[in-house]
Amino acid sequence: MSEQDETPGYRLRKELPDEVPVTASAEEAAEQPAEPVLTGRQRLAQGLWPPRVSRAQLIVALLLFGLGFGLAVQVASNSDSGNALRGARQEDLVRILDELDDRSQRLEDEKQGLEKQQQELENSSDQAEEARKQTVEKEKQLGILAGTVAAQGPGITMTIGDTKGTVRADMLLDAIQELRAAGAEAIQVNDVRVVAGTFLTDSGKSVSVDGNKINTPFRFKVIGNPQDLEPALNIPGGVVQTLEKEQATVTVERSDKIVVDALRAAKQPDYARSSTR
Repeated sequence: MSEQDETPGYRLRKELPDEVPVTASAEEAAEQPAEPVLTGRQRLAQGLWPPRVSRAQLIVALLLFGLGFGLAVQVASNSDSGNALRGARQEDLVRILDELDDRSQRLEDEKQGLEKQQQELENSSDQAEEARKQTVEKEKQLGILAGTVAAQGPGITMTIGDTKGTVRADMLLDAIQELRAAGAEAIQVNDVRVVAGTFLTDSGKSVSVDGNKINTPFRFKVIGNPQDLEPALNIPGGVVQTLEKEQATVTVERSDKIVVDALRAAKQPDYARSSTR
């Protein structure tokens, strides 16, 4: 027997078992609650709520809201603008389309005329003489538009009777604007020539045109294509229907010769000057 075997301390250590790690019993493990397993939908919900909104996201949301509101307003306004024609008859719609085609054709003719003048100036052997002729012709045209010279040609005569005194200046202005849009080249209301700067105001139970009081019946003498002018006044919801709702009487007559002889004095502009040098 060795000396180590005889040592009591050494013999005691050999007889003790190795240390075993402490493990939780099955009962203790059962008592601890297991963490719930989340589904994909629950994890998505936790990620979305409560919301975490940054300042940039808030600004983008406000911009999108404003854009959507503007689009809604525009769609609503476009829908209201079409209500005036929804109740129109097929014949009226066809006539309106024909009128639009006529306006487009007039613009195309005017374009071709200007191109022809340009070609004549470029190709004429005597450009100075050609320019003089065109200047004289242009002066006459501008004189008609400015009301400084008389004019005659085909057109219509519209007479508005207003015994109730319900016709106001804005109604007559709408008639003038509609006639201009239909291609009117010269307009005279009673004894007053209508030009680009004409203004209308209410004067008691009557109307004043450029400061000149005119009395009923209001008589429009208009030079232009009668086939364009008359339908423009009679479109659904147009000038004639509006005036008739105000208990006014409206008659429109076509003529091969309308004379517009009311003149305006040529006025020198106070501020505008020619920019040519």
